Amino acid sequence: MGKPVNSRSQQQPPAVASAAASGSPDADAAPPAPGPVDKAMEVLAALAGTGAPHRLADLARRTGLAKPTVHRLLRALAASGYAEAATGGSYRPGPRLLGLAAGALADDAVLRRVGPVLDELRVRTGLFASYVVRDDRVVIHLDVRAPAQGLGLDLRPGSREHMTAGAAGLALLAALPAEERDPLSAGPDGATADDATREALAAATRDGYAFDGSDAWIDRRALAAPVRDATGRAIGALVLTGLAFTLDDAAARSYGPMVRSAAAAVSASLAAQPGVRLGLVPGSGHPASGTAATGSVGGAAGAGGTR
Repeated sequence: MGKPVNSRSQQQPPAVASAAASGSPDADAAPPAPGPVDKAMEVLAALAGTGAPHRLADLARRTGLAKPTVHRLLRALAASGYAEAATGGSYRPGPRLLGLAAGALADDAVLRRVGPVLDELRVRTGLFASYVVRDDRVVIHLDVRAPAQGLGLDLRPGSREHMTAGAAGLALLAALPAEERDPLSAGPDGATADDATREALAAATRDGYAFDGSDAWIDRRALAAPVRDATGRAIGALVLTGLAFTLDDAAARSYGPMVRSAAAAVSASLAAQPGVRLGLVPGSGHPASGTAATGSVGGAAGAGGTR
């Protein structure tokens, strides 16, 4: 696993520093060094990650910031209600942060339409039904509806995985133009997409839904179909997730068209809704991690289970 998705180096690379010192034209193109607001946002993003409460050392590791800096920012965030101290010197999201997130999600047009669809998929299949969006090279589960029997899977709002780690990301990748899809198809370590990933993308393009039926995950499977806005751009995906024996190849052949139709219905309801807020985020070029899932479709997933 590499640095967290949103982490930035605290120091400029030597080439950047040299260009800045020499007044080179390249200096104008160099990203500015992170300031206090950038660092606070890094800490907030790490704090909101799954697995709270978070220890100070873990937050420092995920953000790439020094422990004293993280501790100082946490104290400031706690004083304003965005963080909250927990036992053992750890921290979790504060009530003000939770309130802002809840208000933003409750006001989103897509999630209002997706919620009833997820409930229907959950009831009809007995699987986890969720809605995901992309954040650069990872996908985030924004809304998760668990079946009556939880299946022993740790899937919750905020769960993240790399774009090539499973069906959720593959469905979004397959919906992108080739010039955008190819760079994002690389694994989390920057390796070129393997044969299994390319085959899964080809199948997703052909079928209208993605299924990670290979050994991307030891004990679970998922299938997903893209949701599109009024312009036809994929802004998210509906996902079914279950244990391997509940979502085998035969089940995927049955549920795949169901999820594809549900995604098409949501897309149709959004056709007259311009300016949808949630959706694909332009890539910034930094490597993505900070997720429990770091494998490609053909490889083993990391431990921790954020699906």
